[in-house]
Amino acid sequence: MDLTLLFLGLLCMLIGILGSILPVLPGPPVSWLGLLLLQLTSAVPDQWWFLGITAAIALVVVALDYWIPALGTKKFGGSRAGMVGTTIGLLAALVFPVLGLVGIIIWPFLGALVGELVNKADHRQALKAAFGSFVGFLTGTFLKFVVAMVYLGFFLSDAWEYREALFPWFN
Repeated sequence: MDLTLLFLGLLCMLIGILGSILPVLPGPPVSWLGLLLLQLTSAVPDQWWFLGITAAIALVVVALDYWIPALGTKKFGGSRAGMVGTTIGLLAALVFPVLGLVGIIIWPFLGALVGELVNKADHRQALKAAFGSFVGFLTGTFLKFVVAMVYLGFFLSDAWEYREALFPWFN
């Protein structure tokens, strides 16, 4: 049972990292679920305070992920259309991976620009607002990615520390 929990936890970690980039998956909460699954093994001692703190961080990051792009959009004079365009651009980058990793940066910006151009007549203001939407999106994505990677580090550290109990046949 411990191996099942370990591998399911690792799968949650990987999905959490993907979820920090993809808007359809909640990255940090899924990564936290991986930490929980590892803690539920009989090999790793219960650290409920650790799980409580990391759960609170995951929830705060999810809230910030909604707040930061809105703040960036508002600060640069953007609209909801720019934020929606950013999300559509990210989805386009995933569906049409023409530019590879660079596309994950370019497509959301183009989506924000198109969204702002549809919403505003002034091209200069639309460009400024698209930049704000894009910066907010990148900031939120970076924050989620960092948290997911830190949680992966915690997971791997605990799995390594208790490897003898998790894999008794390797002793």
